[in-house]
Amino acid sequence: YLDILSDVEFFKSLGITLLYMLLTVGGSTAVGLGIAIFFNRPFKFRKTARSLIILSYVTPSISLVFAWKYMFNNGYGVVNYLGDDVLHLFNKAPLWFDNPISSFFLVSLFAIWRYFPYAFISFLAILQTIDSTLYEAAEIDGASAWGKFKIVTLPAIMPVLLTVITLRSIWMFYMFTDVYLLTNKVNILGIYLYKTAFAFNDLGKAASISVILFIILFIVIMIARKRVNLNGNG
Repeated sequence: YLDILSDVEFFKSLGITLLYMLLTVGGSTAVGLGIAIFFNRPFKFRKTARSLIILSYVTPSISLVFAWKYMFNNGYGVVNYLGDDVLHLFNKAPLWFDNPISSFFLVSLFAIWRYFPYAFISFLAILQTIDSTLYEAAEIDGASAWGKFKIVTLPAIMPVLLTVITLRSIWMFYMFTDVYLLTNKVNILGIYLYKTAFAFNDLGKAASISVILFIILFIVIMIARKRVNLNGNG
């Protein structure tokens, strides 16, 4: 444990993981909530559109990863074709997954797109239980769209919002598969733990890292439980 707590790479990996978690959880939650609010009304082909939205969530990760690696391939990818050959935005085709910074933002964007349907489904379900007369009363009182969201929508979805954020934070904190398949330039804790155990064959240190991660997540869960009681009120 002392070796881990004195390891600069561990804290660097922890910082990258926390930033990755904040971006992906915040982004997927915001996108999911926004689309759920838009879908919380009748319109033509709503069921079809809803099915297309959740497609990224139910498709196997390996298929999506290969699609993204194809899109951002520096030789024949559609992104470089549009950016370089069509729009002439680049002097030279970027190596998206070979650069640590661009790789980090791409894996974060991938996670937001991949997992926002979970938030979308959760929010849409709770939004459909809100009585429309509450919005009508707020509109009569002169509330704007933001006012109706803050006064009516937000209190109603708060228990679900906190649950979605908590669960998604836990899942993203332990993320390994998506990042590992996309690039080797983003050293989040899942990758760091894998390298420690299997690349450097230091199973004792890897086990200690797992215990530390469990303690961190346990503290996060305890804090979250104080915000959501058993009755579902925030």
